[in-house]
Amino acid sequence: MSTKQAALAVLVTLAIMPGGVAAQAPGAPSPAMVEMPAVAAPDWLSDTVTRPHGNIATSAVPPVVTVTPLGAVTLEAVGLLPATITGLPRGLWGRSEPETLARLLLAQPVQGLPAIQRFTETMALAELDPPTALAPREPVLFLARIDMLLARGALDPAQALIERAGPTNPDVFRRWFDVSLLTGHADRACQAMGANPDIAPTLPARILCLARTGDWGAAALMLDTGSALGRITDAEADLIARFLDPELFEGEPPLPPDPALTPLAFQMRAAIGERPATTALPLAFAHADLSDLAGWHAQLDAAERLTRSGAISAGQWLAIYTARVPAASGGVWDRVGALQRLDAAILAGDPVQAGERLAPAYAAMQEAGLEIAFAEIYAERLLRLPLTGETGLLARRVGLLSPLYETVAQAAVAQTPDEAFAFAIARGQTALPPPGADLTRSAVAAAFADPAPAHSYAWFVQSDRMGEALLRAALILSDPGHDPGDITDALALLRQVGLEDLARRTALQLLILRG
Repeated sequence: MSTKQAALAVLVTLAIMPGGVAAQAPGAPSPAMVEMPAVAAPDWLSDTVTRPHGNIATSAVPPVVTVTPLGAVTLEAVGLLPATITGLPRGLWGRSEPETLARLLLAQPVQGLPAIQRFTETMALAELDPPTALAPREPVLFLARIDMLLARGALDPAQALIERAGPTNPDVFRRWFDVSLLTGHADRACQAMGANPDIAPTLPARILCLARTGDWGAAALMLDTGSALGRITDAEADLIARFLDPELFEGEPPLPPDPALTPLAFQMRAAIGERPATTALPLAFAHADLSDLAGWHAQLDAAERLTRSGAISAGQWLAIYTARVPAASGGVWDRVGALQRLDAAILAGDPVQAGERLAPAYAAMQEAGLEIAFAEIYAERLLRLPLTGETGLLARRVGLLSPLYETVAQAAVAQTPDEAFAFAIARGQTALPPPGADLTRSAVAAAFADPAPAHSYAWFVQSDRMGEALLRAALILSDPGHDPGDITDALALLRQVGLEDLARRTALQLLILRG
């Protein structure tokens, strides 16, 4: 067992020992007051699955009592990443209420501090035991994990997590169907819909699937029937009619914009050549622009958005950024040109050219919020070049934003008070903030003090609510407007529970990206 796993296991053991607080106490800390949204599905999901009204009986047969064997797998326990990879104990959720955890997950920002973004995604994908609190009828925590990923445009891990669980629950299937539409697997989703008798598709979803299998006559008949019965709205009927027979509408003006566009409507509009731009749509739609069919400018915009949210890797972003030579200037074209010039100099092994081109390229990455992706790609190569002065200082700053942060701090001699402070944090050492330090630097210094400071999350740890504490701390660290004392508390929690690497990377990103 690693040091990180051991530390977490000890704290979880302490939390469940007799004497731990089992319910919200009058002296519960301020993190309990973090505002959280209601648990609700994303408002852009398609209406692909129907449900009977909750007050109407669907059968006169007496209900069947289902007994679930002890230890049977539930949706809440499904994950992709085992504890050997995450270092998180299986009992991380402990005694927290599933609805509370769900709201905390949904409150996580779409684009926050990159280290925290990656950690909360790991929590969403981890194999963890369900909370020990009484579970609600619906898998609210599992759905919140999926919805957090969808909000960030992380379609591939969301799809993998759903498929690991099996998309048999109607709410889970609804999300899987839309993800399949957005990732180009509509035929597979339609086949699953037809093969699952427990899924009752809506008429528009059935029409789409009938059309994709070539049964245009049945699709047209279903459109007429649904419209006559009022089960398909006029706006839906207009779109579906054009989708089924676009030639009938040649010369007609295009459809009006849809302010509540769903993946199902998006798919039909794309089929008739009226696909809207994705820049104003939720991040999940941006994946449609990663295809070569979208044009390079659209690809670049989508790649930047999805890289900032952590939905695609730095390698995927770089491949799109370096696919062609920009033929225009301004905006994204200038960023692409600056990076490509630096890339060429590094590939040529020319330290003079690389030194001249580093600052413009990094400034372009700052403009787009892509510093971390840039560091992951270029830090090691920059550190191998003999760069000195301001250029060397910038190269080391890039290195501190990369996984090599500790190596950079151990191998180099600090040239400024700010760099000396950052090196100390990278090594996990106590250090005084530099003269004239701002509140963020002072907050980080306090978190790395010796002895370790007390923090306001102790109640959650002692109450076997470790995962809840970490999610609340993640919210604090993702919002630059929080009180410095809150930042110190959140970093101190990460260090106390053994998440030292996360604490250092978070602190360095606070210093460099937001300092």
